[in-house]
Amino acid sequence: MFVPTKVFFTKGVGIQKDRLGSFELALRTAGVEKCNLVHVSSILPPNCKLLPKDDGLVLLKPGGITFCVMARNDTNEPNRLISAAIGVAVPKDTNNYGYLSEHHAFGQKGDLAGEYAEDLAATMLATTLGIDFDPNRAWEEREQIFKASEHIFQTRNICQSAEGNKDALWTSVVAVAILLP
Repeated sequence: MFVPTKVFFTKGVGIQKDRLGSFELALRTAGVEKCNLVHVSSILPPNCKLLPKDDGLVLLKPGGITFCVMARNDTNEPNRLISAAIGVAVPKDTNNYGYLSEHHAFGQKGDLAGEYAEDLAATMLATTLGIDFDPNRAWEEREQIFKASEHIFQTRNICQSAEGNKDALWTSVVAVAILLP
């Protein structure tokens, strides 16, 4: 059984006449186009080290089976705002697992999409840890409760947003968490 020990985050945007070509260019700008990406769900394994992007990219091998959590969005509508975001919540006790979340949005600015993804991950972790909170409160309030509980060590997000190409070419955005051995 493969259990990742490292994770890094990357993002990208691509524009091209074909949807697949646009997606490929987004993967290229993210630096992961050379991988055979296998999408997995949302668990950050215990003791998984968060790496800087550049440290993670050098560990990839062309053609390698690479596990990831990916948020993806695309449009060929001129000026339509799209975003893709990954959130992460890391427990204080690193022997416990954390959460990764993906969020894909239309019409939502990047900072809001990123916060939403971060909120999703933190909320999933908080419910697992039994942290008492009101899910209807604003993210900023819940974030303080989560961190004050001393069970959640860190939350963060990565987001890529873009406006659809003015000439109706396909525009794709990706945000990716790459899980490594």
